[in-house]
Amino acid sequence: MYRKNQTLNPTTPAQATDTPQPTPSLTPEAIVEQLRGIGSQIPEATPMTPDQRTTLRSVSRTAKNGEILQTTISLVGTTDVISNAVGHDADGVRQLCDNSNRWAVVEDELRALLNGVSSANLVRRQQLAAIADTAYGVGQKLSRYPGHAELVPHVAEIKRLKKFGRPKKAPKKTQSPAPDVPVTPKA
Repeated sequence: MYRKNQTLNPTTPAQATDTPQPTPSLTPEAIVEQLRGIGSQIPEATPMTPDQRTTLRSVSRTAKNGEILQTTISLVGTTDVISNAVGHDADGVRQLCDNSNRWAVVEDELRALLNGVSSANLVRRQQLAAIADTAYGVGQKLSRYPGHAELVPHVAEIKRLKKFGRPKKAPKKTQSPAPDVPVTPKA
């Protein structure tokens, strides 16, 4: 028998804690704030111009060759003259190499994250374009009827904006016929 205070599907505290809770989605603004906070904690992360990046890439090609790096570390460790000349001992060069490899993983993860965010935004833009095209098409058809006269200015404005966004077609060039020049045979 059903009593007034009895619930049909009681939830015990144990059941509520066993159910995985969905992770809250972050807003774009919250993510930007977190990224700026992370960026401020990385003192070496200073932006460069494209020319600076190109120059440093061409100079640092040797650093991607593991054999050259290992031999260089051995060379630096051989004598104090070389370690003083380069400003690092063998352990310092090893640590710099290790840091470079560890930050390369961060770089890869950031690229993957950027690709994911960019891809999701591309999908959103595609959805917006589909909505805009569908709304414009429906609006065009409905605006032909007197009962939907309020749509006419909106449809006209979208039509104007679409025309404004397209590049103008270049006028077709008409070739003028070549003048008739008598050909004289050579003797």
